[in-house]
Amino acid sequence: MSLPKTLAEDVAKNLVMVAKLLDDEPERAYQYSRVALRLASRVAAVREAAGFASYAVGKYAEALAEFRAARRMTGNSELWPVMADCERGMGRPERALAMAGEPEVQKLDRAGQVEMRMVAAGARRDMGQADAAVVTLQSPELASNSIQPWTARLRYAYADALLAVDREDEAREWFAKALEADQSGSTDASDRLAELDGVEFVDALDPEEAVDGDARQPVEESKVEESEVDQPVEESEAQEPEVDEVPSDEDMVETEAETETEAEAEAEADDVDDAAEPVAEATSEVQAARSDEDGDDR
Repeated sequence: MSLPKTLAEDVAKNLVMVAKLLDDEPERAYQYSRVALRLASRVAAVREAAGFASYAVGKYAEALAEFRAARRMTGNSELWPVMADCERGMGRPERALAMAGEPEVQKLDRAGQVEMRMVAAGARRDMGQADAAVVTLQSPELASNSIQPWTARLRYAYADALLAVDREDEAREWFAKALEADQSGSTDASDRLAELDGVEFVDALDPEEAVDGDARQPVEESKVEESEVDQPVEESEAQEPEVDEVPSDEDMVETEAETETEAEAEAEADDVDDAAEPVAEATSEVQAARSDEDGDDR
């Protein structure tokens, strides 16, 4: 189905983002896939991308519906293994196992058949058939020494199945073989090997441990005393320079009257003092005259 140029460009941009984010940020990839699905739900590539995005976030029912739609549009069987794994994710391992025996499996290429074998082994384990899971994985592809894109995952699945039936030594051997073939780091075979050997890795530069370590250390506060630090001055508390109030006209009149009253009082006091002085002088003269008369009488 062809789309108008502008619409096709918008759909393509969303599909590019789905592919870019699918491994590291599946939730965001899922959101982009829903946008593309709304724009072009009749395009097989859009339905397939939406299926893988739903699968990555554990929405297996949605993923299965999208894969079925894409398969109807294309008639291609390459999605058969992931469709069977969706059945496992939905808690129906018996359906996944049944799909492993369908004729569609014969239409798959070698990589698809290996993938189908791993899904079938997983279904066996889901059903509690751990020994059968080990047998299911035994195949020419597992025994081959050549390194193929699926080799690391197949060896890892076999090692995990061996460990589930307590064949630890063999499991360790196959985890080592998986690590040897895992050039892209798609498995955690190295961690599983270390676990079996009782080795525990500690990351000296682990940011979480560094944060915890910092949290345990007391934080040194500034040694400057609070009194030595200038405190912010509130605007309402700021002191303004004192300004002499300008007296009103009434105040000035009252002040002049008070001044005149004070001046008059001082003047009266001076007059009293002046009047008192001649009286005192006259009294002294009378006393002196009396003294002279007394002396003549004697």
